[in-house]
Amino acid sequence: MRDADEIGTPRGPARVDTDLPAGPATALLVLGHGAGGDVDAPDLSALRDVAVAAGLAVARVTQPYRVAGRRAPAPAGHLDEAWTAVLAELRRRHRAVPALVVGGRSSGARVACRTAIAVGADAVVALAFPLHPPGRPERSRAAELATGLPTLVVNGDRDPFGVPGASSSVRVVVRPGERHDLAGDPAGTAVVVVDWLRGRGWASP
Repeated sequence: MRDADEIGTPRGPARVDTDLPAGPATALLVLGHGAGGDVDAPDLSALRDVAVAAGLAVARVTQPYRVAGRRAPAPAGHLDEAWTAVLAELRRRHRAVPALVVGGRSSGARVACRTAIAVGADAVVALAFPLHPPGRPERSRAAELATGLPTLVVNGDRDPFGVPGASSSVRVVVRPGERHDLAGDPAGTAVVVVDWLRGRGWASP
């Protein structure tokens, strides 16, 4: 079942596209988009399809600045504030779902990491995590991944934003031939994510 509506936030309305599995959801997966992109990006769409088929409820969140028609991203604090408000409402709507996994691609992955503890997430999925601006490895954002929660990072080996390193709580999967958009094999990327979720009991066989 698919549904779309808006949720009010301190930064304006956000749009939420929700897809539900046929039976009771094993987890709620909430995904955010990239800075200038949208929730219909190939990797997010593919992950939605595979995750719903595996029993998860999937909510894709469009930030208020994109709902308002702007492409330039809002400041990080505004993104986090809007995301946190949306997550509070989604948790209320899906209170019977046993686990919450937050994530997204690029900027959306950063937002999910920065707010994961505050929203009560059980895990994080980061697609195309932008480790640093292109050509500026000294401006690392690796600290944002240090949530202490189980975290899956999926990046392409040709991503100009770099590839994060793994740690005790962060698993990194590098997709050969993929760039920042992860558009070469989005279905394969989705399978990597759902297999990881399945290994933690959050996706059906």
